[in-house]
Amino acid sequence: MSLEKEIMTQLKAAMKAKDATALEALRAVKSAILLEKTKQKDIDLTEADELKLLQKLVKQRKDSAEIYTSQNRPDLAEIELNQVKVIEVFLPKQMSYEEIEKNVLSIIEKLGASGMKDMGKVMGLASKQMAGKADGKTISSIVKEKLA
Repeated sequence: MSLEKEIMTQLKAAMKAKDATALEALRAVKSAILLEKTKQKDIDLTEADELKLLQKLVKQRKDSAEIYTSQNRPDLAEIELNQVKVIEVFLPKQMSYEEIEKNVLSIIEKLGASGMKDMGKVMGLASKQMAGKADGKTISSIVKEKLA
C-alpha cells in the first residue's frame, strides 16, 4: 500500500477514535505529500521521496520540541513529541547508535578514508546506505569522531 493510502486509512481511524494528536500529525503528513506532488506535477512519489518527507516532518517536530523545552514550555514540547511518535510509525525501524557506528567504520575501511578531508565521501555513502534508518546528525557526529 502506498504511503498516501496508508495515511488516509490511519486518518479515518484517528477520526473515529477522536485522537486529536494523531489527526494533526496525519493531516500534516497528508498535506506535505500533496504539496510535494504538486511541485512534481502529479508524478507519483518514490519510496525514497516519501522517506525523506517523513524524516523532514519528524526533524521539524523534534526541533520545535527542543525550542519549546528551552523556552520552558513543556506542554507544547509534549504535543510535538507525541506527533513525532505518530509519524515515526511510517518510517522503517531506526538503527541503534552501535549499528550506525559499525556501518560507518565499514564504510571508512572500504573507502580507505584517513582524515577529515574524506568526510564528504564517507558521508555521501553513509547517508545513501542508511537513508531512512538513521538520523543525519547522528551519522555526521560518528563520522567526525572516527575521522578526527
